[in-house]
Amino acid sequence: MLGNCQAEGVAQSLCLLLPQARVELVPFDGLGRRYGTLERLKAHLAPFDHVFTQFFSEGFIRGGNAHALGEGDPRLRLYPTILFPGYQPDMVLVGDVGALSAARLVASPVGPYHSAIVLCAYLEGRGPRETAELFRDTTYAQLGFYEAWNVAAAELLGTAGDLGFPLESELARWSRRGCFMHVLNHPKLFVLADIARRLATEAGLNPSPASVEDYLPDDLATGAVWPLYPDLAARYGLTGTMLFKDRGRRGGPKLYDLPTFIAASFAIYRRHPPEALGCLRVEGWRANPAVRALFRV
Repeated sequence: MLGNCQAEGVAQSLCLLLPQARVELVPFDGLGRRYGTLERLKAHLAPFDHVFTQFFSEGFIRGGNAHALGEGDPRLRLYPTILFPGYQPDMVLVGDVGALSAARLVASPVGPYHSAIVLCAYLEGRGPRETAELFRDTTYAQLGFYEAWNVAAAELLGTAGDLGFPLESELARWSRRGCFMHVLNHPKLFVLADIARRLATEAGLNPSPASVEDYLPDDLATGAVWPLYPDLAARYGLTGTMLFKDRGRRGGPKLYDLPTFIAASFAIYRRHPPEALGCLRVEGWRANPAVRALFRV
């Protein structure tokens, strides 16, 4: 089992669903450092009956990408990375996103995730109280947040289909359970369990019918959790909040209400020059006179 932070939940689910199987997790993080070349990775995977991996591109390990790893190997099955910002369309990364390194990102009060609204308001010179006033239905409509779910669904279904792992039925099922993401790249455990069950079943194995989330902790819930804003939630027939959860440290996680989150974000931004607060979406908003006008006091 190879993958990013989502792979651990898939691997743990497979361990539960296939109690007689040996499941080994090979994280993408440090892949090249541990194995050096694609050939050495292939040698490590040789004893296994099945190899499940998310897609990884050139640069993770010397010698090729995920397609090169699976070339001529019927054991390998690609499974999708779940990225879904539809419930949290305000969430962005800030800093040198192209570097693909968390060390090059600006930290927020809740990890690497920022509010585009808060950042844009800060750069436009709004105060914390005026920034909080932007979190309303009319702002979300003008920023296109109400179209975000359909866009996210189309992108997820498209990328999954390209991998030969269609997710139409799963997405419908997940949506019936409400917001199925903690943050845009951290699905809830039942999503990862469905991926694990699909992998096992389609590999000809016989997974247990157990509901994984009844027996395993949701490890990704220990990280940041972004709220589903109430006005957005109402569009989906759900209940929203304005509570932002940090990654949790000694003493347990911390919840920020909206004013506290804005104040903490502003304090971080003041420690950086404006040019270090790079964010393509916010740059696009500020380049659009009609959108920029929303943020003027």
